[in-house]
Amino acid sequence: MIEQILTQDEVDALLQGIADESDVLEPETTPADGVRSYDLAAQDRMVGGRMPNLEIVNERFARHLRTGLFEVLHKSAEISVGDIKVQKYSAFLRDIAVPANLNIVSLLPLRGSGLVVCDPALVFAAVDALFGGSGKFRTRIEGRDFSATEQRVIRRLVDVVTREYGRAWAGIYPLELAWQRSEMLPQFATIASPSELVVTTAFSMEIGDMNGVVSLCLPYAALEPIRSVIHSSAQGDSSHGDDRWLAIMKGQIQEAELEIVAELAHAPTTIEQLLALAPGDFIELDMPRGIQATVAGVPVLDCHYGTSNGRYALKVDQLLHCSQASWIGESHGI
Repeated sequence: MIEQILTQDEVDALLQGIADESDVLEPETTPADGVRSYDLAAQDRMVGGRMPNLEIVNERFARHLRTGLFEVLHKSAEISVGDIKVQKYSAFLRDIAVPANLNIVSLLPLRGSGLVVCDPALVFAAVDALFGGSGKFRTRIEGRDFSATEQRVIRRLVDVVTREYGRAWAGIYPLELAWQRSEMLPQFATIASPSELVVTTAFSMEIGDMNGVVSLCLPYAALEPIRSVIHSSAQGDSSHGDDRWLAIMKGQIQEAELEIVAELAHAPTTIEQLLALAPGDFIELDMPRGIQATVAGVPVLDCHYGTSNGRYALKVDQLLHCSQASWIGESHGI
């Protein structure tokens, strides 16, 4: 009989290294003096409490997704919303059944990326429904990749998910999901480090006799700029902003000091010409009629150059405005 070379602890250590999970929690020991260290900057210490607005978004999303799936599959889908979980990204990846379809999506206008995970049962249920099946015959999941037809069906499902999730945020915050790419292995779908916290929600679906799950995973660091929005208990159905808050912010912005830069002209030259310059040489400049004054590189004024009371000055001809209407929360993505 061949003796066992590796112990179970050694096998677990090897699997841990493959999964790149260096954040395994070790048993907490109590010091002899009874005093334990407390890290105030730790992310898991700062996250807590319910997320009422996010719960509203999930309920809306479930309703919208039911309608969107019926338009694609021509079958009614029963959707139930799971609980909102705040967990480490490594823990979320451990719960994903392989093979799975992992779709990386950008969170506009916020920074960072999210994850839309479609489990294989949902993919096969959608394919079966599109081709007129009843869902009675089970499809083997393990041991193969998704075919080209299945990948096209997945993309249609993800398009529905991203569209309806953006609709669910209407009136609360203009969050939109934009598809970037798809992966099958969790190690290639890196939207956060293993120790970072993510906000996850699972949506269970019943399509005919088959069941499937769509999971949304959003890094908490990406949602941090709108933390007050998702933790607020006030529903964001109204499209009107807080007039008092807007007035206060407008007054503060008007008192802010800015540095205006006006470039009078440019003189293109080469290194050879620059090295050949000597005292007394002239650099010819073509003075344009109009000059744009900028703030941090953004044009704000159309002016022309002149003098006033014996000093060089700029006369403002026109105030430049942005042609696109913006949401006041777009600055969160900066």
